[in-house]
Amino acid sequence: MSEAAVANPGAQSKSEVNFERLYRSSRDDVYAYAAGLLRDRAAAEDVTAAAFERAYRKRSRFDAKRGSARAWLFGIVRNAALDELRRRGRQAELSTDPVDAASVAAPDRDRHELRLLLDAALAKLEAGERELVALKFFAGLSNGEIADVVGISPSNVGTRLNRTMDKLREACDGSF
Repeated sequence: MSEAAVANPGAQSKSEVNFERLYRSSRDDVYAYAAGLLRDRAAAEDVTAAAFERAYRKRSRFDAKRGSARAWLFGIVRNAALDELRRRGRQAELSTDPVDAASVAAPDRDRHELRLLLDAALAKLEAGERELVALKFFAGLSNGEIADVVGISPSNVGTRLNRTMDKLREACDGSF
């Protein structure tokens, strides 16, 4: 959805967010990003709800001159997820117990094993690296939007993502 469709053109100095459109266009990406950061589906649902509630309350403060509505929203989601991690007082853990590979059906076994390998590789990354992966590949943000969310330049986002992807490839040892 275009940024023009998300911001209300009738607002004066600040562009108030068309919240319904922003919600409909971003809800799945917001959840995917939160789930990628927290690695806990139930907590991701809670953080998604809390983030949209915060965004709704703060929608009149959105300023289109400072960035896109999506980047503004993901900044709120990021803060809500970090609040959840601080509340827990620990790093996020997997939400389910490991599954016995022998119990997985043969056609799904390879996919399941690759998923376990990817989860292990992601766990080896630093928190900031996992966040970049979640914003890029789970939430689908552009490098410019990621830059707005995390407060670094778009070229730095690209450089860090490239290094992070190299680490993931190395950790997966060519399995993908």
